[in-house]
Amino acid sequence: MLAFAAPSGSERRERRAVAAEGKRPAGEVFMDVTLEKIHLAERMSRLGTESAFDVLVRAQELEVQGREIVHLEIGEPDFPTASHIVEAAAQALRAGWTHYGPSAGLSQLREAVAEDASRRRDISVEPGEVVITPGAKPILFFTFLALVEHGDEVLYPNPGFPIYESMIHFVNARAVPYGVPEERDFGIDVGEILSKITDRTRLLILNSPHNPTGGAVARADLVTLAEALVGREIFILSDEIYSRLLYEGEHDSIAELPGMKQRTIILDGFSKTYAMTGWRLGYGIMCADLAQKVARLQTNSNSCTASFTQIAGVEALRGDQASVDHMVEEFRRRRMVMVDGLNRIPGFHCRMPRGAFYAFPNIAGTNRNSKALADALLDEAGVACLSGTAFGAWGEGYLRFSFANSVQNIHKALERIEDWTKKNL
Repeated sequence: MLAFAAPSGSERRERRAVAAEGKRPAGEVFMDVTLEKIHLAERMSRLGTESAFDVLVRAQELEVQGREIVHLEIGEPDFPTASHIVEAAAQALRAGWTHYGPSAGLSQLREAVAEDASRRRDISVEPGEVVITPGAKPILFFTFLALVEHGDEVLYPNPGFPIYESMIHFVNARAVPYGVPEERDFGIDVGEILSKITDRTRLLILNSPHNPTGGAVARADLVTLAEALVGREIFILSDEIYSRLLYEGEHDSIAELPGMKQRTIILDGFSKTYAMTGWRLGYGIMCADLAQKVARLQTNSNSCTASFTQIAGVEALRGDQASVDHMVEEFRRRRMVMVDGLNRIPGFHCRMPRGAFYAFPNIAGTNRNSKALADALLDEAGVACLSGTAFGAWGEGYLRFSFANSVQNIHKALERIEDWTKKNL
């Protein structure tokens, strides 16, 4: 295991002297897995991670030992990518879409995204306002790099997608959390958000439908928030990656409201809606001037997004949407099974999520903290889920279960959890 530590002054002087002579100290090996010390940039200490992948690794280790684990930890659809999208990619490969493309994305896909977003969000989007990226996370990363300075303040939901807080710390900004209260059905409290805005506030992150709670921001709250933000030098990063996975009402974007489009960066992609997590295809919608700067960041990092996946993205948006409709209906059915089952377990209380594919039960009645309970369910009951604290300190008292698994496996997980609680609580 590597130990990362900054070298002392004497160690640095010795290394420089050795390098000048073209030699290595006896027994020292450079830049390979036997290296015991490496000096990392200080910013690396501020970079967080996603606990879902850590839990997945632990679950897979148990499976290697012969245990059967029900996986409810990872947030990805368990459906295959639709065959017409796969075929579009295969044809693109055969047709030679295997070379560099424009950093902002192929014109065909930017046009398709603009058409789709204009139709679904009732706003006018031009292709020049779209940047295509390898996955949606780069839009989050590029937004911070382009807009947020050292010491700026960023408001973000807590609990929330952990990479929000990670990026805030990485760019040395000040993280200002706001709650998504259960008593508001995991919506937002506009008054709380406005009370936390200062002269240093640079960015406000919204996520609806919300990970990990499945909540959605009410249109009335968006209207109130937008009216209060008009005229302020604050950008909104609106994470709408689950916008098509909504089970109640219509999706609302703050970009639709007067004065907000030019100040909003919409983050979206293909992973959740089209079961394309491994394809790494996402996009951002923003004012054209900012889109040019974000495309420059893409040039300096990824160069461009894979061309053949973009051709598949055009087919996803313009082709048959039956697979999406089927997936949403199946998730709706699984949602009922998951929530009804959790609410029958002593110590658990779960609200019905409005979107995404997560249930976020309150487990205060178990008298266990979130991490300890999640660990016990994995190690002792064979059910992999996530602690609420994987999404921020304010997630204490909750667990996150993904219902992106079969009804049969959801029933199996619920039975195991109920059996475990009867024996241990």
